[in-house]
Amino acid sequence: MRTSMFSSSASGGRSAGLSAPAATVASSATSAPTLAGKELTRDTSHPLAVCLLTDERTPTGVPGLDELIGGGIPRGHVVLIMGGPGSGKTILCSQFLYNGAAQYGERGLFVTLDEPREDIQAEMRPFGWDFERLEAEEKFAFLDASPFGMRSSRSFKPITARSLGDEIRRLAKKIRVDRIAIDPVAALLFHYPDVAERRNAILQLIESVRSTGATCLLTLELRAAGLEREVQVEEYLAHGVLILRTLKSGSNLVRAVQVEKMRGTHIDLQPRPYIIGSDGIEVYPEETIF
Repeated sequence: MRTSMFSSSASGGRSAGLSAPAATVASSATSAPTLAGKELTRDTSHPLAVCLLTDERTPTGVPGLDELIGGGIPRGHVVLIMGGPGSGKTILCSQFLYNGAAQYGERGLFVTLDEPREDIQAEMRPFGWDFERLEAEEKFAFLDASPFGMRSSRSFKPITARSLGDEIRRLAKKIRVDRIAIDPVAALLFHYPDVAERRNAILQLIESVRSTGATCLLTLELRAAGLEREVQVEEYLAHGVLILRTLKSGSNLVRAVQVEKMRGTHIDLQPRPYIIGSDGIEVYPEETIF
């Protein structure tokens, strides 16, 4: 039985996301994290927790998450990570890539479409993730397709799904990547307001990523929550969808992850609590929120 410790209360933003929201838990230097007065634990005897990883699965590197998706993401699949601001989308992508290299020896590629690479490196340093070292060891690469990064090039041209896909394929082949994260894909799809064009653009991007054989995460803002929300076109096209959101449990606010779908996988449909701690994201797959 494994129990994690909380550090301190978070303020809600990504750069301050080193702990759970103040309303989520009660904690002290000597107490375990709690939800509605009950201690949070991760039970490694859970039947999905002990399922054997094969070469057909990519472990996420996020404690507790693989238990919700049958032991990991099917290798080569494209998974959409949806959530609001401060939910931990970029952190999850970074954790997936960093632990993939550090723990599983899998090379990673981070495609940033919004923030410059220097900002992401600085934001991830408090978690102990040294991406500069991984780059020096040729285990990791950044593709800075953010407005700042692209305009710093003399040959700057507006980015398209095709041009981005071509560059991803080139880099993936060059460093033989096993994992890719694209954050946030909305920065690209903004150029395609028409629904049909948007669908074709995301299809182009997914096909480009799939051709590399790498397992990929795409992040996207969650426009609305709840069962009655309008499903976005990207959710139909991706192989899997994970939703990160904040739910109310009694008088508390709780971070929750829900697996909307994962093709070829037995999944846990229940929202499960997670925290953003000093080591990144940790999911509690045995705990219920409602």
